[in-house]
Amino acid sequence: MIDTAALRKRILDLAIQGLLTPDVTVDEGVNLKVNNILVENEIKNDIVLSDIPYDIKNTWCWIKLGWIMGIERGGSPRPIKAYITEAEDGINWIKIGDVSKDGKYIEKTKEKIIPEGEKKSRHVYPGDFLLTNSMSFGRPYISKIDGCVHDGWLILRNTEELFDMDFLYHLLSSSYVYNQFSKKASGATVDNLNIDKVADAIIPLPPVEEQKIIVEKVEEMMQYLETISKLQIMYSSDLEVLKSKIIDAGIQGKLTEQLPEDGTTEELLEQIAEEKKQLIKEKKIKATKALPEITEDEIPFEIPSNWKWVRLGDISTFKGGFAYKSNLYVKESMNQIIRLGNVKQNKLLLDARPAYISDELADETEDYRIKEKDILVTMTGTRKRGDYFFVKLIDGDDILDKRLYLNQRVGCINPFSGVLPEYLVKALQHSLIRKIIFNYETGAVNQGNLGSEEIKKHVYIPLPPVAEQKRIITRIDQLMEQM
Repeated sequence: MIDTAALRKRILDLAIQGLLTPDVTVDEGVNLKVNNILVENEIKNDIVLSDIPYDIKNTWCWIKLGWIMGIERGGSPRPIKAYITEAEDGINWIKIGDVSKDGKYIEKTKEKIIPEGEKKSRHVYPGDFLLTNSMSFGRPYISKIDGCVHDGWLILRNTEELFDMDFLYHLLSSSYVYNQFSKKASGATVDNLNIDKVADAIIPLPPVEEQKIIVEKVEEMMQYLETISKLQIMYSSDLEVLKSKIIDAGIQGKLTEQLPEDGTTEELLEQIAEEKKQLIKEKKIKATKALPEITEDEIPFEIPSNWKWVRLGDISTFKGGFAYKSNLYVKESMNQIIRLGNVKQNKLLLDARPAYISDELADETEDYRIKEKDILVTMTGTRKRGDYFFVKLIDGDDILDKRLYLNQRVGCINPFSGVLPEYLVKALQHSLIRKIIFNYETGAVNQGNLGSEEIKKHVYIPLPPVAEQKRIITRIDQLMEQM
């Protein structure tokens, strides 16, 4: 698979260095006045040479963004709700929710604001750039409408008209500019930008004529990448469907032969019952109420006669994560907490916004340390989207270099002897089993949740004898490797 996101970043980096247009020449270089000082093909005195990251053409120049851009911060009438109107003739109230993830323009708003609110906020005009001052967003948008913005936005206005709009968009979207903003951002809990920090960003400025040529090159190449992305998504989608079908078939007993010498699941459940009694006696687990039998109406598909449907709470223990407070995080340590964003289907993303705790806090919460063969499951996501209840079996490599700790809304499943973790992980990915559990989703507005009791009671799987579990794991893995 081609990493189109990385290629997009690379294209922008090459573009703003002039490396996409090495042979392009224009009649005149940049000639501008900044604070009444003429700048001709040279660096203004208060840019330190050591801050210049690369060489540029002699027709370009280095400037600071604030020299030629008007930069303002939005304002917020208080309380905002008092100024919101449902009238169609109100003034556009531009919010973060009015932009799309991959969008470039802001073309409409969901809410309007009354004139009194407009006076206490900041006005935006078509052609203005909006930049969220929180680095959790960190990308620009071009407004196509008149409107007002709150103080979560910074407004950038092309006052000197020395930028082609599309070139400026690509420049502000580049990793070079983003990295400058990232280094300058600060805050107690969330990194934020302010006007001075944005204005201090050092940027390359080509002549406008060359800017337009660069934009043509960039957008031509981006179009190729968009085509590649769509083709890869189509292929990936087909591949994921095929993988899902293989798992479904395996968990329904359609990929393996049932052998009399395997015994029955009833015999396995008797062994598990004895194991639970012993663990309760040793006070390693607590006694729990018996879960209800699985009725015929609950069974989503037929299974072999020597198998049995079992509830997750009857064949495993379940533990929720600890509520680690963000104000106790440390910059870096060997103790990483595993949050929702770190767990995807069969994947552990340790580089996804990592958060760490001190050795002292790690020792205090040792019970939440993640061990090999633990099965992690995410318990929160988007309501009615089914974009969570992801499972990941922890292997030795996952905990080779770090100690991992279970955060809240990430659960940990440990099956009893005779239920292989590798089989259980695959069973929890069966499409119909996932569909059943989401019938018990709770939550308000956009957030969906699955509670630990719902998971233990309402997740039920078909369980074969141990020998066939092993054959199913092997067969599924063999088929996956051929894809």
